[in-house]
Amino acid sequence: MATGSVPTTGPRRWSRPGRLSLRAKLTGSMVLLLTFVCLVIGVASEIALRSFLTGQIDGQLSAASARAHDFANRPPEDGLGPDPLNAPGQASGTLSVRYSGDRVLYAGVLTVQGLPQGLSAEQESGLFAIPADRPPMTMTLGGLGDYRVQAASIPGGVVVTGLPLGPMQDTLSTVGWILFGVAAAGVAGAGFLGAFAVRRTLRPLDRVAATAGRVSAMRLDRGQVALSVRVPEIDTDPRTEVGQVGSALNLMLGHIAQALEARHASETRVRRFVADASHELRTPLAAIRGYAELAGRGSALVPPEVARSLSRIQSEAARMTTLVEDLLLLARLDAGRPLEAGQVDLVRLAADAVGDAHVAGPEHRWELRLPRVPVLVRGDVQRLHQALANLLSNARTHTPPGTVVVTELSRSRTGAAVLTVTDDGPGIAPELLPSVFERFARGDTSRSRAAGSTGLGMAITSAIVVAHHGTIEVHSRPGHTEFAVHLPVIAPSQRVHSFGTTPPQVEIRR
Repeated sequence: MATGSVPTTGPRRWSRPGRLSLRAKLTGSMVLLLTFVCLVIGVASEIALRSFLTGQIDGQLSAASARAHDFANRPPEDGLGPDPLNAPGQASGTLSVRYSGDRVLYAGVLTVQGLPQGLSAEQESGLFAIPADRPPMTMTLGGLGDYRVQAASIPGGVVVTGLPLGPMQDTLSTVGWILFGVAAAGVAGAGFLGAFAVRRTLRPLDRVAATAGRVSAMRLDRGQVALSVRVPEIDTDPRTEVGQVGSALNLMLGHIAQALEARHASETRVRRFVADASHELRTPLAAIRGYAELAGRGSALVPPEVARSLSRIQSEAARMTTLVEDLLLLARLDAGRPLEAGQVDLVRLAADAVGDAHVAGPEHRWELRLPRVPVLVRGDVQRLHQALANLLSNARTHTPPGTVVVTELSRSRTGAAVLTVTDDGPGIAPELLPSVFERFARGDTSRSRAAGSTGLGMAITSAIVVAHHGTIEVHSRPGHTEFAVHLPVIAPSQRVHSFGTTPPQVEIRR
């Protein structure tokens, strides 16, 4: 049995869904690189600025510590007392602690108004741990924030001086936000301009891809193909990467065009040979059948063996005549010879074909389901009847007796006529489905055979459907095989006349 149609598929896209395009990858890489550079610049700037400001504060702290040290060593005759904050030149926020052993002589911080403010016991305890006469260090004092502090030894004790880091931290925060804003604006602007530049740069590649897409949309598997699509000359400059791709694609398309021309020429010669041979074989086959029939009329006068031989000659000549007619029909369809273009009512055609199938195969159960109104298509009524008869003969020949064969005519969502032939036989093996409509394809290993066949029935059916601008497909599994033919219907404005109604459902059973 002939098995499987050639599915029609649309052009494949050159990129897979879900994957980023080259344009997006280049733009994203550029934005990520620029973001990384801005981040490095911002972090380096903040570190450098912090180091610079910390150095300035350490210089100010050294000066403030020296003033506090000198003031603490002065005799109290001027009436200023032992408070180092009273030293001239101390700025607001300056912290000063003077202690001797475990006894705090004075601890305070200079407010914005220039007045000393005392420290808590917790804040004082942390300042005792500062080693004297060492480089400045940073400490966090509860309620006062971060301070840069330094301790200096004096006769009879130690003086700790500190300056607040709040102004420096505010400066770093402000500069950081400024750098962030400038970097964000720069990255956004660079991303926009970069996307435009990448799009403009990749236009030649888009043109090459468009050329490849147009070629992929062409049907190259059969018939004469005029492969004239080429990459524009501007995109074939071998000095550029895209030009090299475009030049290679043009070269490949040239080779493909030559191969397609050679294949079409070979197919044309084969078709012409098949058509000529089939046409020439009709005459000798007719003569053989005629002489066999003439000799068979006197079968009563010849031995039984001779009569049986004459009967076999007639049978084989008839089978060979059918094969020759099928080959001649396929050659004509392949050559694109126009078919008769009349108005065909598929309702009547289906009823007649199923009636003929019931007579030819009374051991099967035949069911016919038709709509109430005519379904009109434009085409050759004889060829369409032959296509449906082949489908019904296929179901009868390759399924066991008692199989239910359902022929149904309906309309699809797009308005096309859908003619289906379904049976509940053994089904077609999955590996045979792709070759259902190929010539001389046989499915004998999967479905029982009650009679011989040429292996051209499904190929002829497919060729007839395609010649009527329709499609045919097959779906099969054990217990269910369905052939579906889709044909364009005639618009109401194009109908010549209307037909009477047909019963919606006719069931023919043995």
